Amino acid sequence: MPSRKDHKMARPRKYLARKKKTVSKPVTERVVRELSKFLTGPTGQQFISLALILFGLLTIATLAGLNSGAWIDSWARALVWLCGWGAYPTAALITALGLLWLRHLVHQPCLWRWRPIFGLELALVGLLGLSHTLLRQESWRLVEAGLGGGVIGWALSIYFTLYFGPLITGIGMGLLALLGIGLACDLTGKDLQVFSQRLQLAWQNLRAAARAPENERAPTATDIGPGVATSPLPARPAPPPVPPASAKTAPPAETKKNTRARPARRRASKQVLPPLSILQTSQGLGVNDAETRLKSRIIEETLEQFGIPAAVTEVRIGPTVTQFGLTPGYLHDGSDGAQERKVRINQITALSDDLALALAARTLRIEAPVPGQAIVGIEVPNDATERVTLRRVLASPEFKKCAAPLCFAVGLDVAGSALVADLAAMPHLLIAGTTGSGKSVFVKSLAASLVMRNTPQELRLIALDPKIVELNRLNGLPHLLGSTETETQRMLRVLRWTAVEMDNRYKAFEKLGARNLDQYNRKSSQQGEETKPRIVVLIDELADLMMAAPDETERTLTRIAQMARATGIHLVVATQRPSTDVVTGLIKANFPARVSFATASNVDSRVILDTPGADALLGQGDMLFLPPDASAPRRIQGCFISEEELTAIIKFWQLKEGSAPHEAPWDVAADRQGPQKFLLAGAPEDANYLEKALQIAHTQKKITTSGIQRQLHISYPRAARLMEELEAMGAVGPQRAAGRKRRVLLGDESE
Repeated sequence: MPSRKDHKMARPRKYLARKKKTVSKPVTERVVRELSKFLTGPTGQQFISLALILFGLLTIATLAGLNSGAWIDSWARALVWLCGWGAYPTAALITALGLLWLRHLVHQPCLWRWRPIFGLELALVGLLGLSHTLLRQESWRLVEAGLGGGVIGWALSIYFTLYFGPLITGIGMGLLALLGIGLACDLTGKDLQVFSQRLQLAWQNLRAAARAPENERAPTATDIGPGVATSPLPARPAPPPVPPASAKTAPPAETKKNTRARPARRRASKQVLPPLSILQTSQGLGVNDAETRLKSRIIEETLEQFGIPAAVTEVRIGPTVTQFGLTPGYLHDGSDGAQERKVRINQITALSDDLALALAARTLRIEAPVPGQAIVGIEVPNDATERVTLRRVLASPEFKKCAAPLCFAVGLDVAGSALVADLAAMPHLLIAGTTGSGKSVFVKSLAASLVMRNTPQELRLIALDPKIVELNRLNGLPHLLGSTETETQRMLRVLRWTAVEMDNRYKAFEKLGARNLDQYNRKSSQQGEETKPRIVVLIDELADLMMAAPDETERTLTRIAQMARATGIHLVVATQRPSTDVVTGLIKANFPARVSFATASNVDSRVILDTPGADALLGQGDMLFLPPDASAPRRIQGCFISEEELTAIIKFWQLKEGSAPHEAPWDVAADRQGPQKFLLAGAPEDANYLEKALQIAHTQKKITTSGIQRQLHISYPRAARLMEELEAMGAVGPQRAAGRKRRVLLGDESE
């Protein structure tokens, strides 16, 4: 039986030759295919881009006379003959094209657009033709000498001059060059229209400033503050001319007063507020569209590698982070794939670390789901962070729509939309975050927002700053009561005065039958009485107060937070240590509105917000804002206000209201606490008993008239008079009911 080897040897030579040919042909095709694949692949394109860069640099060196060679000299002479002086920008464009291509391949993908490239070419051609049109004499000799616009410029100039003349040709080439520059700079008709309007407005302002008298001009930058660009304030309208007195034509005087008095007051109140021009403008950085598309593709591919189908259906670009809206897909169960089930949200949130690794992000936060939307939000930090200025939010339509007097600027959300809030609706705000995360800047921007909208007669600020260096910048502001308090014992005195002021306002409301501050001011103005301003207490560091006097601080803050809303008194409290011994459960329950900047741990985030997430913030104004009517916090980039802007605001109000500091009302009350100034009528010896009663009040939380009588061994009428003096001094609170103890407001302060 013949073997397999015998059958192989028995094959004809023709078959073997045909087999050899079929074997050699695929080898050649495979080499060509691999070579083309290499050249079209990322590595081959990088080599091509590097060769393009080297070619452009060699061309520039040869044109400058720094390099020579047979081939490169021929190329340089041909380029000069074609373009003339345009050979240099042509070589530079070749180098720039190679650099952009290499950047696109290596690190950051570029979005290739035809407008800039076509615009540069159009501008170069127009300038080449314009140069030969201006140098019409001996134009061909210029081409031979390598000068002028080369053959391209010479041909354009000769052709158009022959038919249209040199003047029309020069104007046309100039317009062609301008059109190319506009396309290269992405200028549109709308941009040109806005630019022309700004030029007209600037010209009108210059003419108005030149014609206006010196005494009617608005304050300049040197009057308001250094380093802040200002625009002139609107001049007051001139009063209408008074017609001559006539019995037939003059209308009644009462009708004129009724129709013109109120609008005049409204215009005056608007003019007294500081303009937005004293604040600095912002410069947007923007995010590249190609970058967002690349990150979207990375997110989808990373989830697909873990078997999770999902698609990025929405991208919201903010000043600090970009939120990618992810729509989960369906998983197929069974061998035939007939059964489908939705991807669970916890499957996506469990991959936060893997997504951060794939995106090379410093930190990554997943909002699952986004409130009110059927997407999962993946918040990725931007490569370049944009600074949000206070002017940008104050000039937004959202802030203009808010008619509340205590409306303030919060910042920009992840979509770049302005967010404003009403402090009266909160009615108190609790702020927490680590050192350097942006708490003090947020408190100062909040105060600046309020004084940009309210006069000192409508709003008063109280600043408590144990850190000494932050809220001291508010000193000199006419809205500020006294000055910024930095000592712990004086800050406790301020809190006691605030509680007494709240009680006094409730007594005044009861007399007029008002339920809140707005009703009281309305009725007081109708009766010709003085109105009461709103009061905002700013506390920059709560932990220092809680360490010095935890019981009294917690008790006083809680009482003010529970009852002060109707009286127009609001608290803004900040702390860098949001632990349970500082932000106690009683304080936390009375501050429904909270702001959390970057925290040190997940536990601190849960203490301030009842949810994790603040530990993944970036710092420098990046925060989570939880309003009282929201179920989940929103990520916001807070407003930034510089020292120059704050100084400009203070100087503006000092020019309007004067720079004399207001006497602190708690100091006035403290001056009245001396026993020698509380001599009872007909009983000078009661001053000693009053001093002893003050000492008793210092050591107790509650006190009664019978207790004073028993400890001082005096009669009940004298003890009752002492209790009345203690209440007038603000040392004790009012009596709730007959026989009930009075609350002591002095605490353990050492005089």
